[in-house]
Amino acid sequence: MSGTCASKEQSARSRIELEGRDRLCVTGKSNSGPTDIEVLRMGFIGTVGLVLHPERTSAPTVDAVVSWSRARDAKVLGLAPEVARIGCEAIPVEADEMAASADLLISLGGDGTMLRAMRLAAGGHAPVLGVNVGRLGFLADVDIPELPAALDAIDGRRFTVEPRSGVRARFGAARELALNDIVLLRSPGHRSAAVAVRVQEQPFVAYTADAVVVATPTGSTAYSFSAGGPIVSPNAEGLLITPVAPHATFNRSVFLSSGERLTLEVLPHSGDLAVEADGILVGHVSPGDVVDVTMLPAASRVVRLGHTTFYQRAQRKLRLTGSAEHD
Repeated sequence: MSGTCASKEQSARSRIELEGRDRLCVTGKSNSGPTDIEVLRMGFIGTVGLVLHPERTSAPTVDAVVSWSRARDAKVLGLAPEVARIGCEAIPVEADEMAASADLLISLGGDGTMLRAMRLAAGGHAPVLGVNVGRLGFLADVDIPELPAALDAIDGRRFTVEPRSGVRARFGAARELALNDIVLLRSPGHRSAAVAVRVQEQPFVAYTADAVVVATPTGSTAYSFSAGGPIVSPNAEGLLITPVAPHATFNRSVFLSSGERLTLEVLPHSGDLAVEADGILVGHVSPGDVVDVTMLPAASRVVRLGHTTFYQRAQRKLRLTGSAEHD
């Protein structure tokens, strides 16, 4: 589609052409000769970053993203080791460059891949679109056949963003970020985890268990849930503490509000404990050590296209068939 705009002065003319749906080219011309050509993208997506499942190649899906982006003069970035592994046409970059440059991160995999993408995007401007590759997850919003239409909708700004809180653990010199959970876990061959919970610097409860999980609302459907913890809406802001296989009278989960300070102290009669962030081993603590835990509001942002709600995804994933029937 093209149109011509003429000024009232015959000495100057400008021509505006729309090329496709997303590009606006302006060519100026005056008595002194043609001016520079300016190209403006009107869509949301100028650069896409891909985060891939560590084992599945997902080559056809990657090719679909590359083809979609090429048609719109958008760039596709990939993490250098992943680009080398699957041999795709994405531009290989380091994680920091992808986080800083991408307008949208696309996770191709399950919830684990989505969590990696969300950690990579944490603190940045790019939201994360989750694409189910394989098993159904809680976090992904679209399936593979829906991807081209989803990209069109995002490029046309027909989407919403769902903020997801994170959790940061500080112990010794370590500072670890998680989107699901921080776990203090009994080490093989050592005694159980004996952990005192302090809230607002006041002693509250002590757990003796195989592990103590501190989960975000996002992580409430992961390890905490398998240990008997409740499902928490992602719209809630707070931290959920759940013991795993507790050996004490008090065996309940506790939910703290976002502004309450949480400290975990490894008690003298505890064994040495491993510390995991989103299932990744990040360190160890011993009796007498302290772990300070802080909730990070809106640590990452997830794209939502309105296809399903959190409760519909949870219902499908957990295969909930409903409650008691009513006559």
